Amino acid sequence: MNVPLLDLQAQFRSLREEILAAIQTVCDEQGFVLGPRVVAFEEAIAQYIGSRYAIGCASGSDALLLSLMAMGVKAGDEVITIPFTFFATVSAISRLGAKPVLVDIQPDTFNIDPALIERAITPRTKAIIPVHLFGQCADMVAINEIAKRKSIYVIEDACQAIGASQGNKRAGVLGDTGCFSFFPSKNLGGFGDGGLITTNDKALADSMAMLRVHGSQVRYLHEAVGINSRLDALQAAVLHVKLQYLDQWAEGRRRNAERYQRLFAQTKLADRVVLPPTMRDNFHVYNQFTVRAQKRDELRTFLKEKGVGTEVYYPLPMHLQNCFRDLGYQKGSFPVSEQAAEAVMSIPIYAELTDAQQSYVVEMIAEFYKHG
Repeated sequence: MNVPLLDLQAQFRSLREEILAAIQTVCDEQGFVLGPRVVAFEEAIAQYIGSRYAIGCASGSDALLLSLMAMGVKAGDEVITIPFTFFATVSAISRLGAKPVLVDIQPDTFNIDPALIERAITPRTKAIIPVHLFGQCADMVAINEIAKRKSIYVIEDACQAIGASQGNKRAGVLGDTGCFSFFPSKNLGGFGDGGLITTNDKALADSMAMLRVHGSQVRYLHEAVGINSRLDALQAAVLHVKLQYLDQWAEGRRRNAERYQRLFAQTKLADRVVLPPTMRDNFHVYNQFTVRAQKRDELRTFLKEKGVGTEVYYPLPMHLQNCFRDLGYQKGSFPVSEQAAEAVMSIPIYAELTDAQQSYVVEMIAEFYKHG
């Protein structure tokens, strides 16, 4: 049996006519950058998230960068985040000449450990970037309490968590800004790169909208040195169609996660494979279903031979990347992140996954451990 890590073709087949019609409309209009299609999508996303404002941009990476720029982060400032994340979380800070200050993660959720944040704050700290990793929100109650007391910004890296929530609020309105990616593999994925920022702060919204078009509100008049980071109308049109199905897909992923819990319980592999928990008050949307596995690399090789797709997010924490050596960290600086990088493995979780495919995935994992 073949079980890919993600099957975008299966998703597209169910929406083919709607998406092609939306693309055809944009082609007929011949308006491709920002414009009414982007505005309509921004309004729909804002309503979905529950934010006052939504600003489309070129990628999730740029969403982080624009948030930092709008908050006035500059050379010499410090921003706190985690080493166990995608490169863009940390690189956005460095691109502005600011210093990424890293703190370790919680061993169960892989999200930032709030207990470590306060001791990392200095007079130069301008913001905290909690990452809602794999589709589950970080502990925003604890993080916001610290940030409010210290008068620093909170930027949610929600690039893997659209539709996730904590309490009665969705990711994207749990901090000062929320940053989203529409990379094709995301729960809400486009047909290329795309991103968006949500906020309830008008001043930040106006600033980010200006900064995404070279710092200009009036054409050829520039109030700041911005960047070129605009959402394409074609992407907005595709995403607007897909948004209607996002909650349905999230429920499919959650059902699959529950099925994995049952199937793994039957195999009695708890000592070999640790499944991801859902923390109280969190609504997990499972952008990835990430487990900790003994003999992870050997298991992945075996599963590949059996037709099961897997991936490792992320094999090398940011503090051990060559380009961040000047931060002064070394192996052992963040043991929980390093342990996670050596043990995690993501297995198929997409909504279109069949019962038979899921059973096969777990059977193959069980077979691997049966022989070793």
